[in-house]
Amino acid sequence: MQFQDQLGAIVELANEPQRIVSLVPSQTELLFDLGVDEKIVGVTKFCTDPPDRVADVTRIGGTKKFNFARIDALAPDLILGNKEENYQDGIEQLKMRYRVWMSDIYDLDDALWMVEQVATMVGARERGQSLSRTVRERFMSLDEVVAGRPEPRRAAYFIWRKPYMVVGGNNFIDHLMRRAGLYNVFRDLERYPQVTAAQVAGARPEVLLLSSEPYPFTQAHRDEFQSMGAGADVHLVDGTLFSWYGSRLLRIPAYLEAITKANSNVRSEGVV
Repeated sequence: MQFQDQLGAIVELANEPQRIVSLVPSQTELLFDLGVDEKIVGVTKFCTDPPDRVADVTRIGGTKKFNFARIDALAPDLILGNKEENYQDGIEQLKMRYRVWMSDIYDLDDALWMVEQVATMVGARERGQSLSRTVRERFMSLDEVVAGRPEPRRAAYFIWRKPYMVVGGNNFIDHLMRRAGLYNVFRDLERYPQVTAAQVAGARPEVLLLSSEPYPFTQAHRDEFQSMGAGADVHLVDGTLFSWYGSRLLRIPAYLEAITKANSNVRSEGVV
């Protein structure tokens, strides 16, 4: 069987994979939610969900630094990676010895295509299709809520402090901001740019979102950003519900709906 990944590469599988290594936390969670627990033999140290089921799986290093000896010992017949979250040199080394399927996610359509493709590869096609349908339905409901709101509020999404780093345009987080009825004031910048306090003030955001990852923003940072935003609403948000593109998509629409209506700090399971 041949499967094309999201970078255009063809991955050939003679049989349904039985020994899978996942290099991406959100895709690890997806595999468990697809019910293929017994096939997952290796994950990264950042793969923490679901905690009760992933705890005993072998760790193969981080998302940006693989332990190749551990991966070799696991003898995987399929490795799942991601262009953004993994490092190219490491992926190229793995491709020399193993079948590696890569995701590359920019919007909801990309994410759901990945879900269905991975589900088909690992023998859980129907479960993947059902998950995908449910996610689409929930996002359609979100779209109806957002359509009934006033024009998009100007927002900045922070992922780092010292230096300040924000989410630019053309990525999954920017896409979800738009789905939540927010206008990313830094969407004309690429990827995840560094910005100054003066640039933030000049962009005139009405909402500042402080993510729980990769920088662990807390309540203690609110005053710092409140002064920077010149009266902007400051929310602490669950970064996984803005950037995880696997089965966690099931929870994202309700979370984004809460953000569109929020007048105070947004909280959900796992939120700072």
